Amino acid sequence: MDDLTPRLRAIADLTVATTREEGGRHEYDGRMADLSPEGVRAGLARLGAGDPEEDPHDEAHLAAVERGLRYELGELELHRSNPNYHLGELDLSGYDKAYAPEAERRAAVERHLAAWPDGVDAAIASLDRVSAPVATALLAGARGLAEAVPADVGEGVREPALAAHRRLVAHLERAAAEGDPSAALGGSALARLMATSEAAEVDLGRLAERADAERDRLMALLAESAARIDPDRAPLDVARSLVRDHPDAAGVLEAARAWTEYAIAFTRERDLVPYHDGECVVTTSPASRRWATAMLSWSAPAEPDGPTYYYVTPPDPAWSAQESAEWLEMFSSTTLPGITVHEVAPGHFSHGRALRRAPGQVRRTLFSMSFAEGWAHYAEEMCLEEGFAQAAARAFADSGITAAHLEIGTWLEALIRVTRLASAIGVHTGAMTVEESARRFTADTHLAGPAALAEAERAAHDPTYGCYTWGKLEILDLRERARARWGADFTLKRFHTAMLDLGSPPLGLLGTALERG
Repeated sequence: MDDLTPRLRAIADLTVATTREEGGRHEYDGRMADLSPEGVRAGLARLGAGDPEEDPHDEAHLAAVERGLRYELGELELHRSNPNYHLGELDLSGYDKAYAPEAERRAAVERHLAAWPDGVDAAIASLDRVSAPVATALLAGARGLAEAVPADVGEGVREPALAAHRRLVAHLERAAAEGDPSAALGGSALARLMATSEAAEVDLGRLAERADAERDRLMALLAESAARIDPDRAPLDVARSLVRDHPDAAGVLEAARAWTEYAIAFTRERDLVPYHDGECVVTTSPASRRWATAMLSWSAPAEPDGPTYYYVTPPDPAWSAQESAEWLEMFSSTTLPGITVHEVAPGHFSHGRALRRAPGQVRRTLFSMSFAEGWAHYAEEMCLEEGFAQAAARAFADSGITAAHLEIGTWLEALIRVTRLASAIGVHTGAMTVEESARRFTADTHLAGPAALAEAERAAHDPTYGCYTWGKLEILDLRERARARWGADFTLKRFHTAMLDLGSPPLGLLGTALERG
């Protein structure tokens, strides 16, 4: 018997990769969503056909996701302009997680590869509006999909899959050379894209003002922390020098494991989240995930309970010394602690443990990334408020790290996230070019050169990548409302539990946490 309602199944059929990876619905192993023009039209027609949810909050959550899909795939038709939808369906990386025996996962990989030719045909049929900036930004990722194809897959599967992959790359190369030079969605389209699936009202002008105000607040905090290290240098210059203090390639995993253990212990000691169980394994990223410096793959709600994987990517041995050093700056003793708080505890790992207990299939199947990333980003500064920097400096005293180092790492990550929000709004309203966005990253963060440009280019193909800061700001607003409503009965544990009991809710529905918490 299908344990998903017809409405949930219709959503899952349109979002196969996300449903399989984030929700753990492995009935979709070896399958891809049909994102051809006809497939999308048919999938959209099935949305909403079924009974309402008994719980009003869950009904509102489900309806928001349906509205979001109708807008992004129906009105905006983003599957025609954004290759990310198709690249996600082709991606094999989710099978690297040990959620099932290796033989079972390997069989799923072969079925998935056998579906690549049809998936690529669907992608090419749909992708007739790809702008040059979007195609350019995504070409490296598209080419990298082939690296995950096992060498020992049968030729009857491998060669047709790789031939299909080459067709898709050639299609994107043409778009990069000949596509529209502008990737802007337009302000009204961006606002509606952000608002529909989040059941929220979005005023881009007001949100841009909040982004600027948050940037100014973070700059002031960075200046205060940097002055405790070197009061005679500009704060970002201090920060740029600090990130050069990092482990070597061999020491990255050891450092990440130490900070993982500490972040989990700190979260448990302060009792910051509802659940403190589960195993978090820190390991080298599999080949299919080495495009990211660090990421988390949680034990998903529909899977048998198993380890969560915190993937860390050391530099490629083939890189030059300079390339390796630049990569390792992202694992500096200043930044790695905050990154680990975000990815592990009380961030994504802790959230994943709560998702496994969330009541009802809506909350265990449909996830707002604005909440998920907003929660993990909120956790970084919240931990500083709870004394993380001072406690960690004492615990790691032999390393020479100070509370100021850890604070600076948090402010640096936050400055990148808030600049993403400003850039997404600027690029898609036409107020900012990608090049101007790159200059803003250079001015407002410790990133420079190719790293700043890469962040700016992401705005073109990931228009909602400002969700980290937007989600954080909405959670902070809700926290102030909870303090006012609950008065002396307010505790962080109560507030966090009330939110996480909702799973990963649309931002506009967070008020339920106050009503039921």
